[in-house]
Amino acid sequence: MGTTTVTTPLSKTIPPDSRNIHSECCNLSLKSDVDLTETRQNARKAGEGPRESAPAVQSIVTPSEPPDRLRLEGIEVRFGGLVALENVSLQVPAGSVVGVMGPNGAGKTTLFNVVCGFLRPHAGTLTLDGRPVRPAPHRLVRHGVARTLQGLGLFGGLTVLENVAAGASVSHRASFVTSLLGLPYGARTQLAARSSAATLLDEFGIGEYAQALPPALPYAVAKKVALARALISDPTLLLLDEPAGGLDSSDIEELGTLIRQLPSRGDGSRSVMLVEHNVDLIMSVCDHIVVLDFGKVIAAGTPDEIRADPLVAAAYLGGKEAA
Repeated sequence: MGTTTVTTPLSKTIPPDSRNIHSECCNLSLKSDVDLTETRQNARKAGEGPRESAPAVQSIVTPSEPPDRLRLEGIEVRFGGLVALENVSLQVPAGSVVGVMGPNGAGKTTLFNVVCGFLRPHAGTLTLDGRPVRPAPHRLVRHGVARTLQGLGLFGGLTVLENVAAGASVSHRASFVTSLLGLPYGARTQLAARSSAATLLDEFGIGEYAQALPPALPYAVAKKVALARALISDPTLLLLDEPAGGLDSSDIEELGTLIRQLPSRGDGSRSVMLVEHNVDLIMSVCDHIVVLDFGKVIAAGTPDEIRADPLVAAAYLGGKEAA
């Protein structure tokens, strides 16, 4: 005998009172939504509605100025009881030419020896591109510092081309053994260095001397060779130690033109710092000049400001300070 299942409609299972309550709740919800909408619309018309959110304020970030290429602060150097440099501070901005001048014994070469790492100061800090650096030749070369010397410093047994190409060794990674054995990387590096050296010699107008030996060169040409050797490593800071020494007036004028062009080579950010006795040259090529006397900075400013400074005149002429 089978079982009969009776299905009751859902509407019959819900009590009538419950259905009425559900309907009234739905109607109340709809009415509330309508009333809320009308309230918001009326409030906006009356100017009392919720304020629109203000546009987000974008923060304005002012880019900081790039750090100086070189900054010296409080440099002091002593040789026994002799104070060669006392509390010397200066800045060399990127892309500028800064000159250091002063009478004999003022401390100019000592200052250069600190900057290139030949001397370690007894006090003070040296900063390159915003980073403190302990003065040492290998560290400063790695940071892009190159220098010419008062003397030429050329290798007499190498050709002009080989002398200039040798300057590129500080900027490539080929080891002595790699170059000596003629391994592929070393060979490619040497070829690239010789090509760059030939280009520099042509730019300096001395390409015809590429295969000559330094002892046979005119002195003005040898000076250009020394400068090309310093430039081939593409330094960010180039130190020129008395570049006009031993040159006549026409050669000095040509040298001045060359020095003024140095910062614009490459990306235009190279800085040049030079020590020079020739006042006319340093006044004509420098953006900023620092004057030393007895190891102290006695003046700093533009060429026009230095010309008008009575302390500078007194240091050079030995006269009394202007009243």
